[in-house]
Amino acid sequence: MTDYHVITRERHGHQYWLKPSGYRFSAGDALCPLMAQELTKAMLCLPIGFIAEGEQFLPVAVQGLMQGQNLLVAADGRWLASYIPAHYRGYPFRMASTDQGEQVLCIDEASGLLSDSAGEPFFNDDGQPAQSVLEILDFLHQIEANRQLTRRICAVLQQQGLIQPWPITVQGEHGEQNVNGLFRIDEVALNALSTEALAAVRDAGGLSVAYCQLLSMQHLSTLGTLAQAHAEAEKVRLAQESLAPEHKLDLGFMSDSGTFSFG
Repeated sequence: MTDYHVITRERHGHQYWLKPSGYRFSAGDALCPLMAQELTKAMLCLPIGFIAEGEQFLPVAVQGLMQGQNLLVAADGRWLASYIPAHYRGYPFRMASTDQGEQVLCIDEASGLLSDSAGEPFFNDDGQPAQSVLEILDFLHQIEANRQLTRRICAVLQQQGLIQPWPITVQGEHGEQNVNGLFRIDEVALNALSTEALAAVRDAGGLSVAYCQLLSMQHLSTLGTLAQAHAEAEKVRLAQESLAPEHKLDLGFMSDSGTFSFG
């Protein structure tokens, strides 16, 4: 559960915030929003698709085979891919819109990352926002600006008929699993665009988005591998819990940075 509140001097003037020690907060996210600007890095290790949001489409990182499951987070909170989506790098902060349409900075007070005595201050002694908060605000403003650009790019891809359903079947712990609700670029339609249509997609920035999505699909099989690795790790954990203390094994190797990592 999350509990976001607008950051104010009255509410947070004497508090501090802590940086997350890992990514357990994202463990239930099978999908994560991606911005156009980050796709060239995300495509190197993450499968990318589109989801429908109302009548629009937005790119997402595909992180799990079922709802509520993020295979890219290890049991100890480590992120298992070489790229971390910007959506997570701003946590526990996010931007929200007021009734007047203004953007305000919020923090998740249920994150466990607020403190009365240690960490980064929200405000300086003069009551002005601390430098660390201003840096977070600037980062989130950049994300929001790129989100609007991403929407415009996806609108052009949609107008040209380049987004189609993506039926996915992957090999998981319990055999083949179907992943529904995702979309992908129609490569045949992309190659068949007229000169004028291709120029419109190119000028909007859509070619980069299209090719990043197509190239990223090669990483989909990694999710099946990770699902099996998570299942094996859970079996070992449960077996360990059932043993008497003198018979337990040292599983410290499962916290090594290379275990179950990819990208």
